[in-house]
Amino acid sequence: MTDADWWPRLVALDIDGTIVDHAGLLPDDVREAIRLVVAAGVPVVLSTGRSWHATLPIFEALGLPPGPSVASNGAVTVTYPPFEITEVVTFDPSDVIERVLAEHPTASLAAEVVGQGYRVSRYFPEGDLHGETELVSVEELAAGDVTRIVVRDPEATDEEFIALAERLGLHGVSYFVGWSAWLDIAPAGVNKATALAGVAAKLGVAPADVLAIGDGRNDIEMIAWAGRGVALGDAAEEVARAADHVTGTFAAGGTITELRRWFA
Repeated sequence: MTDADWWPRLVALDIDGTIVDHAGLLPDDVREAIRLVVAAGVPVVLSTGRSWHATLPIFEALGLPPGPSVASNGAVTVTYPPFEITEVVTFDPSDVIERVLAEHPTASLAAEVVGQGYRVSRYFPEGDLHGETELVSVEELAAGDVTRIVVRDPEATDEEFIALAERLGLHGVSYFVGWSAWLDIAPAGVNKATALAGVAAKLGVAPADVLAIGDGRNDIEMIAWAGRGVALGDAAEEVARAADHVTGTFAAGGTITELRRWFA
């Protein structure tokens, strides 16, 4: 395949580190580059580890037309506007919670409440979670099926949490380690790519015609699945290895460069 005979029919975009910086700032030139995609009539599907209620402000800031978004690392798919949850995948977190706390008893745990916020075993650092936060016991947290469990420890490192996930094996679930010491534990076999596959099928778009851009470990499956998977220059080595192309860093306008390659 060459650039001359390929063009995206769907653009899937991670949010943090791809559309906004890690302070949450959405640069005007990124917004304008995404508007070029919309103006060309190509669907833009936000595909993020964020919950939907944390995704909504970005969706609205971009001025996207009605359509689907993938949230919670693929466990939740919505269409908006009007708001409709089109798919939710859950799992029983009790075993994972027990094993995580046995290995890392100081960790804070959160279970997502779709469309509302989180139930937490301990309060997270300010700004980490969006939406309503309800403090509950570990037993209450483990009592019902969830879309994901978030494990957080501001005092630990990213490397320590990667090692934690490897020690646990996390049978029956998938994990995504983001920035700092943050571990998302999702239903088995669920990731951004699995959700995007369903979205693309409904839109009549083949995976080979999808452009996906991301920077995190939770973008690896999406980047590998898409016909053209692109990693930001900030991405970890394993993310870059999964990509067809590595663009510039976010600060250097890597997202903009890739989008303008196709939508000038």
